[in-house]
Amino acid sequence: MAISSENAVAQTAKESTYRGWKTLELSNDLIEVQVAPDIGGRVIQYKLGDFEYFFVNDQLAGKVPPASGLGPDGEWLNYGGEKLWPAPQGWDNDQQWPGPPDAILDGSPHEGRIIAAGGDSPTVGLKSQKDPRSGIQFSRTIQVFDGTTRMHVDATMTNIDTKPRRWGIWSVAQHNGANREGEGHNDKLRVYCPFNPDSVFSNGHRVTFGLPNNLSWQPDYERGLMTVQFQRRVGKVCMDCSAGWLATVNGQSGHVFVQRFTYEPEKPYPDKSSVEIWLHGLGEFIVAGELNSMEDDPIECPYLIETEILSPYAELDPGESYTYGYDWYAAAIGGDYPVLDCTEVGVTCEPFTARLSDGKLVLGGRFGVFYQGTTAVEFLDAAGKVLKEAKSQQPISPTEPLVLTDNVKLPQPPSGTVKVRLVIDDPSGKRLGKLAESDVAK
Repeated sequence: MAISSENAVAQTAKESTYRGWKTLELSNDLIEVQVAPDIGGRVIQYKLGDFEYFFVNDQLAGKVPPASGLGPDGEWLNYGGEKLWPAPQGWDNDQQWPGPPDAILDGSPHEGRIIAAGGDSPTVGLKSQKDPRSGIQFSRTIQVFDGTTRMHVDATMTNIDTKPRRWGIWSVAQHNGANREGEGHNDKLRVYCPFNPDSVFSNGHRVTFGLPNNLSWQPDYERGLMTVQFQRRVGKVCMDCSAGWLATVNGQSGHVFVQRFTYEPEKPYPDKSSVEIWLHGLGEFIVAGELNSMEDDPIECPYLIETEILSPYAELDPGESYTYGYDWYAAAIGGDYPVLDCTEVGVTCEPFTARLSDGKLVLGGRFGVFYQGTTAVEFLDAAGKVLKEAKSQQPISPTEPLVLTDNVKLPQPPSGTVKVRLVIDDPSGKRLGKLAESDVAK
């Protein structure tokens, strides 16, 4: 289905190509998403402006899988991008998924189609082939929206077997870990994920591959935040993140990629985890009872990390389906900064502060925003009631960091103000949500 340029709108879905693959392209004025049905239904690239977030395997660019769905020696064809797998992974019994490789769900072409070419939310759809081993078929719809970097996915798993099946849905995204300013890996690539205050893990996380004392794992219990730094040392960490977000920062370029999801504490999860982070790198690890060694070869051991989100288990009778929804966002943050907090409208990289000085309210903080629009500040009393608000006419965009410094001053807040809330409005003035909140320091 071709889309003529004269029918193009601010956000579109159309047939396209990317790195030699036929794709379905979703785009708006901010982002471009390339979906490649022929290579296992991958979202092969997500871009903010000209910045590409995902790893793409140069050795496989433009190539499609053979009928077997596997490489010449039965190996995994790791194209890059993001894809769906069933969870848990394992090699002990048929209740575990022994991939990759997986000739059908990962390695075979998916059916792809444009569901909505334009309008408020251009949408494309994917459907995998039926997999007799796992007894499931994957499908998903992918949407983009006007004026935002948000991309929404509804991932559906259907039991195509004649007996009940129990799996989780596992979204695996591979990020480009190469040094874009020279050779080697990018040690300014970091992932930030909040600890669950009621974690089932004794220290809030569990290392499942590689060395537990890998210096890539950098827990900050005072902030309640796990930092994972890409040091090209192999390993994997699992977390039962209840906050529903993780953020991947490329400190070289000053870009952040955010995955948001809903955590359901009353339900069991594969590996007891809602988030897993894999570091592709040097070292040894055991899979299916065999010792694997990763060598210092960027072709055999490419520079990448995986950020993975998992749904709860779905127990499906024959013919039943389960849908897991999640969102992606991106923003420029202006440098090598951590992500301290995240909402549906943006990330906080330096704390939001508010203090009184010479009869004025002085604001501070650094943020990445997910929407085009403007900011407003709400003045709150002790009960959280909004006493007044002050709106800004200065436009904001995901392509630029939002930095509040001492030159951002507001008039004296109304009597009874104890907190201020930083919020975002869209260009029409509609309130989109809270970015951050702070007590007022005297």
